[in-house]
Amino acid sequence: MHKKLIPICTMLALALCAAPTFAADVVFTIKNEQSAGAFFLTPFWVGFHNGQFDAYNNGLLAPAGSGITEIAEMGDTSVTSGAFMNSLAGQAGGVDATITSVTGMGDAPVFSPGESKTTMMNVGDSTVNRYFSFASMVVPSNDLFVGNDNPMGYELFDAAGDFNGPVTIQLFGSDVHDNGSEVNNALGGAAFSTNGGMSADESLPIRGFFSNAGDNGYLSSFLNSTTASGDTITATFGGGTLIATITIVPEPATLSLLALAGTALIRRRRAR
Repeated sequence: MHKKLIPICTMLALALCAAPTFAADVVFTIKNEQSAGAFFLTPFWVGFHNGQFDAYNNGLLAPAGSGITEIAEMGDTSVTSGAFMNSLAGQAGGVDATITSVTGMGDAPVFSPGESKTTMMNVGDSTVNRYFSFASMVVPSNDLFVGNDNPMGYELFDAAGDFNGPVTIQLFGSDVHDNGSEVNNALGGAAFSTNGGMSADESLPIRGFFSNAGDNGYLSSFLNSTTASGDTITATFGGGTLIATITIVPEPATLSLLALAGTALIRRRRAR
């Protein structure tokens, strides 16, 4: 080996040994797939965990203190974030964040129809934080949201911490949930709508939207109404409509190091 190559190889070896193999960075892309004039999505709460955080269960009342009601009614992720960390107290791992859309577009931080956001996130120990959960409110609405009710539904990493991907999660209209905490009424205090009115509480189990006969009519009642951001709703969605897509790919630091070292070797060889 040429003497000039020794420092480069030594540096690469030290960097690879110093980087824990269980640490993982992932790159998210979240996109509202709906057409112009359709419904918005609030910032997404996302969490990586050991499979024990269960924010809600379809067919049951929204758990008090889990934060899913705050997301479903107002898009507020703070309560869920607190419940998430509390559920993992005393355990290793647990990483969460709120992913907003691109700022400076007039309707930030919500995801407008057609809008997407790509961001990188460190999930910590991928042998522990193997599972992925998320939630976001559909707006305007009284208490509609998307999320996953199975805490082990999305296993991003295997037991060895290796990535099971890339991962693509497609959310259709049939994946929208009704939180059951507020009466569905476009003129009754629907969040992020300028229709006004007073909301009415209810205490029903969380259910899949479109499971009631009046659900299509409820969405249609928002047509030609104005959102809080000044946009007019001119399109609705059905059970088969693609609402959003979440893609997750790994971003291994070791690949960047290898690429950097390879570039340096080529340059030195050319210099010779």
